[in-house]
Amino acid sequence: MDDPELPELLHLVSRRLRHGWLHRLEPLGLSPGQARALRVLIEAGRPLRMVQLADELRIVPRSVTPVIDALEEAGHVRREVDPANRRSTLVVITPSGREVYERAREARRQAGQDLFAVLSQEQRDQLKGLLGAVDAQFR
Repeated sequence: MDDPELPELLHLVSRRLRHGWLHRLEPLGLSPGQARALRVLIEAGRPLRMVQLADELRIVPRSVTPVIDALEEAGHVRREVDPANRRSTLVVITPSGREVYERAREARRQAGQDLFAVLSQEQRDQLKGLLGAVDAQFR
């Protein structure tokens, strides 16, 4: 590939970043999907119903079940009956889940730092600003 187009180049760099993050998540026993679920729960600041979690993750509700099953088995979340609707299940993050999420967040930061180490701080700031401008049009 002599001169990739911008979308292709962005896709390749994104894949490299994801691969670096995945490599660093393995020792934590987390998948990227599990790490994202923990992030959503932490950012929500409260327990979420399974369907709410699926909506926030932009996945179908049935796809969130194996993610939560694995996180629950590892002790990072627990399920509780929703007192407002006894037919619904709430997902509650545990102290272990908070701790492992912080480690996953650091793993993602380190993957980014390694990937962009070839750039100066000024170039990284410029790239961040440019990507932020592109993303802002969708908010």
